[in-house]
Amino acid sequence: MAPLIQRSVSRKKRQETEDEERSVSQATSLSPKLIYEVIRREGEEELKRTKRSLIWSGIAAGIMISLSVLGEAVLRTYLPDTPHRFLIENLGYSLGFLAVIMGRMQLFTENTITTVLPVMRAKTWHSVMCMLRLWGIVLSANVVGAFAAAALFIWTPALSSDIIPAVLELSHHATHMGAFEGFWRAIPAGVIVALIVWMLPQADESSFFLILIFTWLIAAGDFAHIVAGSVEMAVMILDGQLGLGGALFGFFIPVLAGNIVGGTIIFTLVAWGQVRDEVEEEE
Repeated sequence: MAPLIQRSVSRKKRQETEDEERSVSQATSLSPKLIYEVIRREGEEELKRTKRSLIWSGIAAGIMISLSVLGEAVLRTYLPDTPHRFLIENLGYSLGFLAVIMGRMQLFTENTITTVLPVMRAKTWHSVMCMLRLWGIVLSANVVGAFAAAALFIWTPALSSDIIPAVLELSHHATHMGAFEGFWRAIPAGVIVALIVWMLPQADESSFFLILIFTWLIAAGDFAHIVAGSVEMAVMILDGQLGLGGALFGFFIPVLAGNIVGGTIIFTLVAWGQVRDEVEEEE
């Protein structure tokens, strides 16, 4: 009888130990290496997606990111004109990013880290070309979606006449800062979006607030984001306030370059540096 009791007690202790280990494992933060691995595998899946899938997902993202412009314009229109209105109205900027990121749509600036990590591990020209192919498809599709949303805003009565002035005002501010300033203001935005992607595997239930706060920071800091900014650029072009050359060389290319520098050259290389030794030891 005694051995039976001892075995029962022993099994109970083992079960308690396993339960404790499981609890500790769940409570322990993901290591940089695990975060890297999650994002790298997501990147590999993205690189394998068909062109048609990327195009439609990218167009959807370009359309939905217009909610950032719309949300900010609505709050600017209807909030009382107080010194703190600027901070509150910028919460509207987060709406488009919440829709796109939580809806798992293809946003170009997310791919400046997601698809770069597999390339850093593979280190082949084929992987580089696959990444550039995806970048080109997604960015083009994002811009198409942005112009579709802008056409809805400008050429149809979809928006109230009360909101249109705020949309035009926000769009003018975003696209007329100059190429030099636009490039530098785009770097922090690229870093912030890459940081969001890096933190999402750890976030779980707090993903909503993570995206909300950090994308609010992009607007509150008056930084430049190429896809949300493309909606504003399209608004200016379709309204006749911005020429194609000025849009391309004064806004689009400088902001695109800044986002890539911030998201890829700065953040992704730093993130890769955290895990490089551990990853290369396993190879």
